Amino acid sequence: MRILSVNVGRVVEAEWAGRLGRTAIDKTPVPGRVRVGTNGLAGDERADLEHHGSSDHALYAYAREDYDWWQAELGRELRDAVFGENLTTADLDVNGAKIGERWRIGTVVAEVTGPRVPCGVFRNWMGERAWVRRFTQAGRVGAYLRVVEQGEVGAGDTVEIVSRPEGSVTVTESFRAYHGDRALLRRILAHPGHSAEWDRVAERVLGREAP
Repeated sequence: MRILSVNVGRVVEAEWAGRLGRTAIDKTPVPGRVRVGTNGLAGDERADLEHHGSSDHALYAYAREDYDWWQAELGRELRDAVFGENLTTADLDVNGAKIGERWRIGTVVAEVTGPRVPCGVFRNWMGERAWVRRFTQAGRVGAYLRVVEQGEVGAGDTVEIVSRPEGSVTVTESFRAYHGDRALLRRILAHPGHSAEWDRVAERVLGREAP
């Protein structure tokens, strides 16, 4: 389990980038060691702070194996970071990771907080018909992480699973919870360190049942 590339991007103006008109989805691999703070990689920017400004979205990881699957589906090559991830991984089951699971990467410890939910900016960037629906149905969504211990990461670093909470759900299952699976959502809410975003999801999905 290792990091293939560490990727950063700057905010740029783009007419296709929804109501904000700007995006930082176009990330590219960077050489050497990269400092990681509570808000993510040094040199990386986020345009939509309303939806992605939380420290629970400090890092986004996507697996090279899922890229390879998409390449066959789309019939075109997909470079590392084209989905806008900060960490492109190899030999790591990102979607099978559990909410609350912790990874040691280089000198950083990061915790899985939830799945990537596709949006219109992602669709426009990819230029694929019905991309949001296809990405959702495939369930190969990748994982957001918060930074528990700051440090540095670089391409080639190994990924060690430090802890894996009992009773939690996988990233794939959490994506189903986001889309209305009440039983899975309750399991996320039972995890004491769950992201505040899940409380907002609970208000939408569970209504009066939400804690």
